[in-house]
Amino acid sequence: MAVSIKSEREIELMREAGKLLAKTHLELEKALHPGMTTKAVDRICEEIIRSYGCIPSFLNYNGFPASVCVSVNDEVVHGIPSSKRRLKEGDIVSLDTGLIYKGYQSDAARTYGIGEISKEAEQLIAVTRQSFFEGIKWAKAGNHLNDIGKAIQKYCEGFGYGVVRDLVGHGIGTEMHEAPEIPNFDMGKRGIRLRPGMTLAIEPMINLGRCDVEWADDDWTVVTEDGSLSAHYENTILITRGEPEILSL
Repeated sequence: MAVSIKSEREIELMREAGKLLAKTHLELEKALHPGMTTKAVDRICEEIIRSYGCIPSFLNYNGFPASVCVSVNDEVVHGIPSSKRRLKEGDIVSLDTGLIYKGYQSDAARTYGIGEISKEAEQLIAVTRQSFFEGIKWAKAGNHLNDIGKAIQKYCEGFGYGVVRDLVGHGIGTEMHEAPEIPNFDMGKRGIRLRPGMTLAIEPMINLGRCDVEWADDDWTVVTEDGSLSAHYENTILITRGEPEILSL
């Protein structure tokens, strides 16, 4: 499938979608506290997105029952919010959500600590976030797709972390998942050449332990196979003629 090149008008709409999603994450971060249910996080997220006149893109996407994935501790991604699950002091929680503004999508994820967290959890969150920025140093017209994933892998493995192989980033536009797939690791081939106007969701998913993951019984939640902590950081970016533009910051 061809990778779509966005027009100026489409880029403007994606910029606005990204801006509103960045605001959504800031509001969610403020709302997080020990004792709240993951279902409450979802309710707040949906309310925020709808208050901007946008549509929560995750809600009912392929049957997903919520507006935000709330993944706690060893959950890598796609955690289903629940009224029975409460966040507690020392947990780390990854929030992955997206919205649709005038037909255009934005997708972003962040991992937060709940109250005081361990030093190793703090470092995992910081390294996962920084690995995104290490990757997008290569997200320039003329470079190849694999340059991004190679840089992310090298940075994270320098800390002894496991870079998840079973899940990848993706192109984004009027659809949440468009071509190309964007691995966070060296795929062993150069991949497509990056061109101005491409919009990409780059999302390192990094484990404190090994890279292996498995799917929980709900068929959605992905967990680390060894029970180690996992962190997730994602933004929607635009390839330009110069430095990449982060649309969801």
